[in-house]
Amino acid sequence: METKSAIIWARTSSSGALETRQSTTRQVEDLQSYAARNNFKVDRIFEEHISGATKLSHREVLSSAISYAKENHIHTILTTELSRIGRSDDVLYIVKECKDAGINIYFQKENLNIFQEDGKPNPFLNIFISCLSFSAQAELEAISMRLRSGREKWLRDGGHPGKPKGAGVKSKEQLASEYKSIIRNLKAGQSVRNTAKITGYSQSTVQRIKKSFHL
Repeated sequence: METKSAIIWARTSSSGALETRQSTTRQVEDLQSYAARNNFKVDRIFEEHISGATKLSHREVLSSAISYAKENHIHTILTTELSRIGRSDDVLYIVKECKDAGINIYFQKENLNIFQEDGKPNPFLNIFISCLSFSAQAELEAISMRLRSGREKWLRDGGHPGKPKGAGVKSKEQLASEYKSIIRNLKAGQSVRNTAKITGYSQSTVQRIKKSFHL
């Protein structure tokens, strides 16, 4: 059986310092095993540590992998699954780019190739990717609906728009420090109106402090 050239492309979402990154080791080992079983000679391994949601224009390792495959007439790019490339729209774009260049991509998890054994494009690949895109969109809508439902319940239970329940509530010590001039004037017998004039605070603020401290 003819040996075909291949490169491995692996991605994890984490980045940052090397010691804190998620490892691509398992992906690479799985793909090396697949290559050995299927007469692929792995020319090079590309490993990327970046979110799949990152714009393709910022995916330097992925761009390098595709450029290398084109320049060196690589037969197949091996990757563990569709989502390693990124979002469904990105997958469709990369699939088209590689198909136009005559480069196959093998997605191990889905057991899918761009090209069939007879060299013809796989007619089911784009349909499969589109279905994944639809499922992902449906899941996003479901998550949005659950969040919206939770927010509506929170508002019904007394939450305030734009402010999480309990956020911004100050302790009596904080109020006493911030509004000590109001407290001093109220304790001296000044009315709410006069205290507001003297301190420069609104009457509603003075009234609130008066109520809080039972003055």
